[in-house]
Amino acid sequence: MALLTCENVAAGYEGAPVIEGLDFTVERGDYLYIVGENGSGKSTLMKTILGLIRPRMGHVVTGEGLKRTEIGYLPQQTVVQKDFPASVREIVLSGCLNRMGLRPFYTRREKELAARNMARLGVTPLASHCYRELSGGQQQRVLLARALCATRKLIMLDEPVTGLDPKVTTEMYELVAALNRDEGLTVVMISHDIAAAVRYATHILHLGGGKYFFGSRVEYLSSAAGRIFTHREGGKQ
Repeated sequence: MALLTCENVAAGYEGAPVIEGLDFTVERGDYLYIVGENGSGKSTLMKTILGLIRPRMGHVVTGEGLKRTEIGYLPQQTVVQKDFPASVREIVLSGCLNRMGLRPFYTRREKELAARNMARLGVTPLASHCYRELSGGQQQRVLLARALCATRKLIMLDEPVTGLDPKVTTEMYELVAALNRDEGLTVVMISHDIAAAVRYATHILHLGGGKYFFGSRVEYLSSAAGRIFTHREGGKQ
């Protein structure tokens, strides 16, 4: 069974849904990019998958024993969140909250998990630093370490490179690709960067205009949406 399946999903808030009739699957080890114009429903879809919004129609099904509370999630940051007055260690540890239940303290195992993920993301030297004093790239690494504390299988990222400079953006892309390629972590990422999608994704979901494309990277490049991209890039792939 697929790790994640959307069956005839319609999603949105009040009024008409922004997404209708959406079908796609995510298998273990996939790297799915969700792309499309502003207002096409990318973030709405991600929140629906996470159970933060109820689908207006259809079903979102997880497989392989995955619970929605076990999905690592890196949302778009608000100005208030960027100014959060907590230490890096506290932020990363908070990724373990869903597994704690009613227990009011972190176990040794959870503290070790947070330490391992800080090391994976290269933020161990910042452990005692205040989160709001970090650079944008450092903050995103901390939030990614936090998301990794919540999951062993699937991580979802909503525009994780927004506001980062080109060098830090590339570093973040390579970091997430390595987690997928070398550690087998399944990744779903929302992005406006179709060039990055074509480079890193195994599969692409393109939303827009009441229609959608879902398929492999190769299939995308042969699709109408993909041909528009390659024409815009001068035929480069």
